[in-house]
Amino acid sequence: MYRLYTVILTLFFLSVPFIKGGDAMSFKIMSHDFKDSTAIPRMFSCDGDDISPELQWVDPPEGTKSFALIVEDPDAPGGTFTHWIVYDIPATFKELSRGMDNDTGLKNGIKEGISDFGHRGYGGPCPPRGHGTHRYNFILRALDMPALGLPDSARKNAVEKAIKGHIIGETRITGVYKR
Repeated sequence: MYRLYTVILTLFFLSVPFIKGGDAMSFKIMSHDFKDSTAIPRMFSCDGDDISPELQWVDPPEGTKSFALIVEDPDAPGGTFTHWIVYDIPATFKELSRGMDNDTGLKNGIKEGISDFGHRGYGGPCPPRGHGTHRYNFILRALDMPALGLPDSARKNAVEKAIKGHIIGETRITGVYKR
């Protein structure tokens, strides 16, 4: 009986971090353009049209006031390479449409940062030829603040500093690409 009681208590306390807000485990990002852990189609890469894929998310944590998205390649030869930074995404949004960054003057206060390509906006997968398969992490963070207070074209380190202590949920989808 003692062992059963111990197991039940252990399971309860392991689940406690996921109870806050009631939906930390269900916050999920997905795409109709590629599935998690599968190849990102050429059209979203530097070999194609270099447009951003469509992204959707469901069940953000209670208290979400905005979202921030960072897309990174952790397999880049010089270390993690940032492909896209989007922040001040209103909490009412549940998707970013395909080619969204090609809209001039993003609407609803959404801002884009400067990627490691040195420009604002999306830069698709573009690993060095022959360098093997690279992973591209699309990391969406739910924030407890409506805006970061940063201008358009902020750098990744400024965005990460502004969201520190304000992340109430995180989800990701990973695509792969090889040249």
